[in-house]
Parts: sequence; structure tokens; C-alpha cells
Amino acid sequence: MKKFLLAVAVAALAAACQPASAPGPDTTGVTATATAAVTRDISSDISPSAPHITAAVADTHRPAADRAQDAARHPAETLALSGVAPGQKIAELLPGEGYFTRLFSNAVGAQGRVYAISRTAHDQYEHVVLEGTPNVSNVIQPYDRFTVPAPVDLVFTARNYHDFKINQYGMGDTIAVDRAAFAALRPGGVYVIIDHSAVAGAVEDQVHPLHRIDQAVVRREVESVGFVYDGESQILRNAQDPRTASVFDPSIRGHTDQFFMRFRKPN
Repeated sequence: MKKFLLAVAVAALAAACQPASAPGPDTTGVTATATAAVTRDISSDISPSAPHITAAVADTHRPAADRAQDAARHPAETLALSGVAPGQKIAELLPGEGYFTRLFSNAVGAQGRVYAISRTAHDQYEHVVLEGTPNVSNVIQPYDRFTVPAPVDLVFTARNYHDFKINQYGMGDTIAVDRAAFAALRPGGVYVIIDHSAVAGAVEDQVHPLHRIDQAVVRREVESVGFVYDGESQILRNAQDPRTASVFDPSIRGHTDQFFMRFRKPN
């Protein structure tokens, strides 16, 4: 018995001499910012080879300049991941020369509608597109106050969000743009943003000449107005782009590293 008590005492003394184990991580204070860092790859129930998408990409009326961009811009995958389907209504912010507008118009068909939104009708970069196309309506309104006649299934913008950050362009406040997109969508509708990637932590003021934006800035702003992050795609990524040169630099133009994020308006 004495031996047993002695052994217990020795064990207790040894335990007391051991360093206290480190406490487990405190998860009670996880911030919204930390949660927002979680990413996931998106998929779609619509196949890039779906007939309406295949026909849209193969349309012989598409300009040669558009078709020359297809290898880098992945139009079939982009339409599929954006959930584009016949009969849908789509609002496209700053359509440029109409690369995606043509694809959307063909894919949604005669029962669908594409609202091409520009703040002016005749600027070199912001202007009406596809005039005379029956299912395309040009909406000339400020981006941060745009409205559409009926709720849409998709709000889409490609390579433009960073432009809203350039003060000298005067294109409007990005938070207000996101709010307008939220208001334009039906419950459950999708907001897709594609843009040129900047290095993480890049300044939000885009006066600098790179025409890029930090993906985290975009996501934080979009989520702040009520959208739910729905994931992202890697189809436009380019690991060879250091993200430090202007997107117009001949060494990288047309092949920049780009993010593709999808958000949903809650039901």
C-alpha cells in the first residue's frame, strides 16, 4: 500500500512539473473577414456543350475579332458557369464592343432579353451595341443608378469593375453599382464579376495605370450589400502573370490573370 501511495505521489509531482498544454484555438471570435477568406470552385448544371451555348459560340455572324478572343476568354464555360439559359433576362454592365452581348443574345433566344447598360450612347468605350437586334435593349443610365424594366436572372460585367475605381472616369461608386445590381436581380439571381487580378493588398484607388483590382476588395464590397458568395472559377487564371504590369502591356495583353466570381441574391 505504501508503495502504491508513493507511486501516485511521484506521478502527481511529475505531472505538476510538465508545462501546461496550449489551449485550443478560440473560435468564438472569428470575424466576418476571416470567414470571407474561404473560397470554393463553382460548377453549373448547364454544360458548356449545351445546344444553346454551342450555337451561340458557333454563330457565323460573330465578328472575326470576337472569335479571335475565344481561346483566351472561354465563352462556352463562362456562359455555362453564369447559368445562361434560353428565355432568361440578362443585364450586362459596360458591354464594350459587345463580345458577350452577342453571345448572350444568341443563347437566351427570342424569348429572352439582354439589357446592355452604358452611361452614354456615343463614347469611344461606352456606347450602344447591337442596335436593331430584337432581343437587345440598350439602357443609357449611370452604372450606380441603373434600373431595368423587369427583374433579371443575371447581372454580368467583365473586365470593368476596376474602371469604376478610377476617379477621373467618374463612373460612379462601386458600392452603389453593387446595390443597383442587387435591386435589378430576381431573388436567387446571379451576379458575375470577371476582372484583371492585382496583387493581394493592392490599393483600392485605381488611379495607377495597371487597370487591375484586388479580388478581395471586390468580394468584400459585393457581400456588403447583401449578396452571398457562390464561389469562383479558375478558367481565366494565368500563373505566369505576375500581376504587376499594365493589362495593356504587350507582354501580357489578352492573357492576364483574371478572377471569375459568382454571387447570388438570397431567395
